[in-house]
Amino acid sequence: MDVLDDILGTLDLKGALYFRTDFSAPWAVTVPDLAQAARFHLVIQGRCHVAFPSGASVDLGPGDLVLIPRGRSHVLADDAGRTAAPLETVLESVGYDGQGVLVVGGGDPHAATQMVCGHFTFRHGADHPILRALPDHLLTTASMRARQPWLDETLRLVAQRVFSDEIGSSATVTRLSEVVFIELLRAGIAQSADLRSILEAFRDHQIGRALQLIHARPSEAWTVESLAAEVGMSRSRFAERFRDLMAVGPIAYLADWRLQKALSLLGDTRSSVQQVASQTGYQSSAAFTRAFSGKFGLAPTEYRRNLD
Repeated sequence: MDVLDDILGTLDLKGALYFRTDFSAPWAVTVPDLAQAARFHLVIQGRCHVAFPSGASVDLGPGDLVLIPRGRSHVLADDAGRTAAPLETVLESVGYDGQGVLVVGGGDPHAATQMVCGHFTFRHGADHPILRALPDHLLTTASMRARQPWLDETLRLVAQRVFSDEIGSSATVTRLSEVVFIELLRAGIAQSADLRSILEAFRDHQIGRALQLIHARPSEAWTVESLAAEVGMSRSRFAERFRDLMAVGPIAYLADWRLQKALSLLGDTRSSVQQVASQTGYQSSAAFTRAFSGKFGLAPTEYRRNLD
C-alpha cells in the first residue's frame, strides 16, 4: 500500500484557494494564525517579502512559492519593514467578499504583485511524525521547480486555471493544490533533515515494509518482535533503525496511528465506539476511551457529538 497516501487521507488533507491578489506598492498585510492548516503563497508576477515572528524572512519572485506548514502568522509586503495591517482589516477596507481578485492599491498594474494564496487543512487533532518534521517554512524557487517536473507542471496548471473564469476552475485548483502539497514534501527534503529521514523510512526496504504492515493492519496485535520478524531483522536492530528514521519507536508509532485512524472513523463513518475500538486494535471500548481521552482531551462520544 501507499503509506503516504494513507497518512494524508486519514489526516484528511484538503486544499483550499482563498484568494488571488493584485497588490500595488506600497502594501503590507499580517496574515493571522490558522490552526490545523498549512498556508502557501505562489507569486505569479512581481515580488513579495515574507517575514516570520522568529525573525526569519524570504523574498519571493515570479514562480516562487512558500509553504508555511503550521499556519503560523506572518507578514506579506512589497518590501521589508512595512507597517502591516491585519488581513481582516485589509479585506474590510477594500470590501472584498471572497470572490474574484483581491485588489489593494491603485498603482501601476504592470508593477503589481499577483499571487495565488491558499491553504491545506487537516482534521482537528491530526498528528503524525511527517507533520512534526516540517520546518517553519519551505521555500520552492522557480529554479528548484525546474528540477521537479511534476511540481513545476502542476504549479503552471494552477497558475493558468486560477486566473480563468471558466466553470470549474476553482474546483480544479482546489484538487490540484492537494497534489502540490505532496510534491512540496518531496521537493522540501533538502530543507529539512527530519523530513528527509521520514521519507527515507518510507523507501527503506525493511522499515518501509514495517510501516506498510502497520498501516494495512492497524488492529493487529503487533509487537516489536513480530514486526521485526516480518521484515527479517533482529528486535534490537529493528527498534533502533525505526526510531532513528521516524523519531519515534514502532509501538509508540502504532499507538498514535491507531488513534489517528479512530479520529477518521469517528468523523467519516457511523460505526459505534465499540466498532471503532475493535477496528483500531483495542480489546475494549473502555481501553479505547481511556487512550482517546488521554490523547485528545475528550471521550470519543464527545468528539463525535462536537462534529454534529
